[in-house]
Parts: sequence; C-alpha cells; structure tokens
Amino acid sequence: MAKFIIAPHMRLHEWVADELGFFREAGLDYEFRDPLRSADGKWHDLGDRVGAYQTYEAGRTCDVSSACHWTINMAAAAGHGRLYGDAYSVAPCGIYVAPDSAIRRPEDLAGVPVSVGYQSGSHYSTIEALDAFLAPDQIKLSFADGLLFRRMERLFDREVPAVSLFSGAAYFMEQLGFRKIVDTSFMMAVMVDEDANGNDVQKYLQALRRAQTEIDLHTHRHTHHYKREFPTRFLDMMDSRVFGPGERLVFEPYTEDMYLKTQKWILERGIFAEGNPIQRSYRQSIAKLSTAH
Repeated sequence: MAKFIIAPHMRLHEWVADELGFFREAGLDYEFRDPLRSADGKWHDLGDRVGAYQTYEAGRTCDVSSACHWTINMAAAAGHGRLYGDAYSVAPCGIYVAPDSAIRRPEDLAGVPVSVGYQSGSHYSTIEALDAFLAPDQIKLSFADGLLFRRMERLFDREVPAVSLFSGAAYFMEQLGFRKIVDTSFMMAVMVDEDANGNDVQKYLQALRRAQTEIDLHTHRHTHHYKREFPTRFLDMMDSRVFGPGERLVFEPYTEDMYLKTQKWILERGIFAEGNPIQRSYRQSIAKLSTAH
C-alpha cells in the first residue's frame, strides 16, 4: 500500500507529530514531500505571478497540503482537490520593513510596493488589512519576489521596501529588529487530494490535533522545528527560543457561508483577473471522508 504523502507548510504541527510519534500511533504510514523544493532541498523559482493557486492548478504530488483558505477555496471550487471541511487554522502574519525604514504607519505604505506571493495568502491578506487604511488605488503589490523565504531574504538584504511574512519568517525578522507595520493574520485550510484515502486523512488530522495540544502546553520545546524549513544561510543567526507558536489549528467547520463569502470577496476585488475558475458547489468541493478510496 502506498505511503500517505504529507506536504509540510512552515508550521510546527507536522514536525511535532512526527517527532513524538503521533502519526505512527494513529496508524499512518507516511512520508514528507515538499512540492516547492527540489530533491536537493533547494526552493523552486516559481517566477512572477506563479503562487500557491498555480501549484494546485499544476497538480501537487501529495495527499494533503495546506495554504491560505482563499487559495484552497478557489482551487477546490475549480476541481484541483477538495477542501477539508472540519478544521482550518489561523496564521500570524504582517507587513515588515527594515529597522531604519521611514515607513512607520500603514498609511505610509501608500504607493509603496509590498512584496507578496501571487494568489497566495500574503496577496489576499495584505489587501484585506490595508483596506482599513488606504484606498484601493493606493495599495501597491509586487509579485516579483515569490516564495515566503525569497521575500524575507530580499528584505534582509535591503532590496525591497516592505514584505508580507508569516509565522517563522516573521518571528525571525522580529528577532533581528525588523518592524511590523500592520498585522495581516489570516486563515489557512487543508487541501485533500481527490484520490487520498479518507481514513488516512482522518488519522493525519487526529495526529495534528494532538500536536496542537502539545504546542499549546510546551511551545518552546518545539520552536526549534522552524529551522527545518529555513534557508541554510540563516540557520546560524536564528534563536528559535524567542519564536512563538505560529499557526494554530481550529477544529471548527469551514462552512458553506464562509466558502461563498470568500469567493464573493475574491471576485469583487478582481484578484482572478484571468477569469472566474469556480466550477463546483460547496458540497462538491468539500472532502468527503466517510468513505475511503
């Protein structure tokens, strides 16, 4: 029987469940596979305007993965997998600038390019947060810097004025004295492959639930796991003891109302200028886990 393939996503839960044996105790035969890295551990260069949604559109080689709920929602509605409907998560995120930047308030970001990932959580959450401070035509986004750690690195090297960062990358920049201008925390969701074994998906989530409790109880026993996904250039600079818990799982349903309101907001903001990809209803888009494939 084939192993259950898990794509890590820059959070602690999978690493804690692996280290403490929660996956094995749940009876899951698994392996980790990061679709955004090559076999030698290097990050793929996704390029301009290729983000989380496009990786689902192209097909991810895993049974479960995570991304912002906006992307998972639209990808599931387009037929590129199914959204797990019994849980979501919330990731801390913000727009960061260099310590000596003249940018002090969100209003100072008017016309300033904020580096985000195209049709990824940073794209949506930056717009959502800055809507409270700026007119739509004052919000300027840059998609040239792609993945989370590429954006982080360019800010570290003072090559860009402002970037969106979440979880471990945000904690690291704060450790180095970089400043958060505005919080842009956002929801994540779980994508289940169309052919994933439903029983295995339940075992996976059972293990993550145990990991969430362990992270809640003993956060700083586990923050060293952030280093597993960081670029090697920064490992010796990191003091993960000052990092926080990052993304938090919420075992509440992702409802049809949430599904529809999210799509409405995305389409109203013109984020899918290439066309509306929605082809399936809520019921068709949600993972049905009562029957194993």
